Formats: sequence, structure tokens, C-alpha cells
Amino acid sequence: MTLNLKKDLARLAAPIFIETLLIALMGGVDTFMLSNYSDEAVGAVGLVNQLVTFAFLIFQIINLGTSVLCSQYLGAGQRSRMVQVTSVALVLNLILGLLMSAFLFFAAEWLLTVMNLRPELMCHGLPYMRIVGVFVFFQSLHMTISASLRANKKASYPMIVSVIVNVVNIFGNYCLIFGKFGFPALGVEGAAISTAFSRGTAMVLLFGILFAKHIPLSEFAKIKSRAEGLLNEVKNLLRIGLPSAGENMSYNAQQIVIIYLANMIGNNEVTTFTLINNIVMFVYIFCICMAQAGAISIGHLVGEHKPKAAYVLGKYVMKLSVIVTIILSAGSAFVGKPIFGALTENADIISLGCMILFVNIGREFGRTINIYATNVLRATGDVNFPFYVGVVVQWLAGVLLGYMFSIVLGWGLVGMWIAFILDENIRGVIFIWRWRSMKWAKKAFV
Repeated sequence: MTLNLKKDLARLAAPIFIETLLIALMGGVDTFMLSNYSDEAVGAVGLVNQLVTFAFLIFQIINLGTSVLCSQYLGAGQRSRMVQVTSVALVLNLILGLLMSAFLFFAAEWLLTVMNLRPELMCHGLPYMRIVGVFVFFQSLHMTISASLRANKKASYPMIVSVIVNVVNIFGNYCLIFGKFGFPALGVEGAAISTAFSRGTAMVLLFGILFAKHIPLSEFAKIKSRAEGLLNEVKNLLRIGLPSAGENMSYNAQQIVIIYLANMIGNNEVTTFTLINNIVMFVYIFCICMAQAGAISIGHLVGEHKPKAAYVLGKYVMKLSVIVTIILSAGSAFVGKPIFGALTENADIISLGCMILFVNIGREFGRTINIYATNVLRATGDVNFPFYVGVVVQWLAGVLLGYMFSIVLGWGLVGMWIAFILDENIRGVIFIWRWRSMKWAKKAFV
């Protein structure tokens, strides 16, 4: 593989890594700062954010297609089609965003009731849900612009915006939750206002960058005379986005069922499961960034009709991701006791958590391959295969065997993690075979 490809990959991966890390941190800012305000507020906001996150997965239907098509069109030198895709994606996600905003606002009380939010928490959850929910269309447009910028190898701009928005959100939370610098102390409502304002700020900044650094307004104006091609781009976006987002939704639904099973075992197991997921998120964040950067580069190579170069780059991304993730996973296992000791005083949770961190090393090997494979196969246009494999194996191995091992055989959380290892690694083997088969080379959109 040429040195230039590695340099391009590094230039993409670094800002994506920083942006992803900042997004992960921003997701916990409201919870962390509200923990100094009210324990009930933390519980309510955590539940609301689960629902809002699911709304973001719906926006990914369009964004995943945007990233793939823009990468391939730019690689093929078809800038006009890239502009068409971006414009169509913005319109579609604006419509989806407005519909979702209206739904989350007007159905807020019903949704929280269905989720069994206790009455004493409803006074916190309902206003937060309505304020954050009514402005989720900010995020739908934010995600679309970021996808187009990344595909054009301009990932540094979304990263810079994420830095600014994190600072705005932290300062806004401090002022509006606790009533600092002359602002009223609004508690949960203050956190919601700060979050919504931050997302609005990000959207405005990204629109400015889009027009100034990526696609001038004059180029958007020209697509009016090419309206006949817009319907075809809509079909392509859905053709990529529906199965791609479907695989993500299947995985999230699997995790909800697994939490339910953990709850059947005991309270310590539920707490351990939650803490483990938060710890290992920082283990595989490098893999996520490498996979996203690799997918963009591979999309360009596919557009340039260079499948062999794409194949070699894909193997490099996979090997590097696996090596780094396994090192980080092993490292987290060896320092598991002080990590859990800082999070809880429960000796049973500390003991179980440390054991699971060692077992989890086997899971991270397969998960790294799956994160890489779903991203790069999608980038080539091979979108249905990861969806079919994901849905079948996730539910047969992850959920069914998880239930058998943890509940029926009584192996508890360790049994559940053994099922995770089988799930992730079975899919990993299948995806390695798929990449080596080169069947994806015939799936390109250009």
C-alpha cells in the first residue's frame, strides 16, 4: 500500500477520532452536571436520551447513504452528483427532523409513560424531553453536513465545531442549571435549553462551513435544472441507508433485550453491565474512527475503479484496528480494579466487573472486525450483506444463546459475555470471508 494512502487515512482518522470522543463526552455532560443537582434528574434525563438517540438512528438512514454516495462520486470525479446527493439529503433529513421534533414534543408524556418513568421522575423527564425533542431537527441537519464534509476529506471542520459546541454546552449548563452569572437556576430545563442551543449553534456553524468551504450556494442553485436526477439519488440514498441503519437498529434492539435479561439475573449484574459498556466504549472508539476514515478512503478508491487498492487498504485498516483495540482492551482489564473502585464501593460489582473485563478481550477481537467490515462494505455499495448477517447472528447467537447461557444454565453475566464473544466472532469470520471474496467490487454505484 502506498505511503499516500496511509497519510490520507491518518489525516481523516485523527479529526474523526477527536470529534467522536467529544461527542461521547458531550453525551455525558448533562448527566454528570445534573448529578450535582438531583439524582432523580439524572435518571429521568438518562431515559430521555435513550429515546432521543433512537431518533438519531432514524436520521442515519439518510446520512449513511450520503457518506457512501458522496465518497464514490468524488472518487469518480462526479462533483455535480455529489452536490445533488448533499442537497437531497439535507431536504430529506430536514423533513424527517421536523416530523421527529413534532412527535417527540407532542408525544413526550405518552412515550415516557410507556417507558415506565416513575411519577416522581416525570416532573424532570417531561420538560427535558419536550425542550430537547422539539429541536432534534438541528441534529438531523448537523449529521448530514458532517457526512458530506467527511466524504470530501474535510473532517477537521466537524471536529472544530464539536470543540466549540462542547464548550458552549458546558458553559450553558453551568449557567442555567445552577443559576450563575445572573441567569436563573432552571435545573433540568436549563440543561435542556443549553443542549438545544448548542446543537443549534453547531448546525449554524456547519452551514456556514458548507457554503464557504465545500459547496457554494451557486452550485446548489444549479441543481434546479437537473431535477430529473434527484429522484434517482433519493432511491440510492434509501437503498444504502435502510439496510445500513437497519443493522444499527437491530444491534441497539439487541442491547435493550440483553439489559432486560441482565435485570432478570440481579441488580448487581445490571449495574455491572452498564459500567462495563461505558468503560469499553473508550476501548473501541479508535476502531470506530479508523473504520469511518477507512470507509471514506475506500469509497474514493471504488469511485476511481481501483478495487485492488481498496482491498489492500481495507486489510490494513482491519489489522491496525484489531491490534490497537486488543492492546487497549487488555490494558483496561489489567487496571480494572482501580477503574471499578473509582466508580463503586460494591465489592461484588468490582469483582464481577474485573472478571468480565478479561472475558471481554475475546469479544473486542470480533467487534473490531465487525465495526470495520460494516463500514467498509457499506462504502463499496455492498449494503445488504452486513444487514442480513447482522440480524441473523445477533439474535441467534447474541440473544438466544445469551438467554440460554445466562438464565437457563445459570452462568449469569459471564455466560452472557460468552454469547457476545460467539456473536461478534462468528460475524467477524463471515465478514473476513466476504472481504477476501471481492464480491463487493461489483456493488459500486458508479
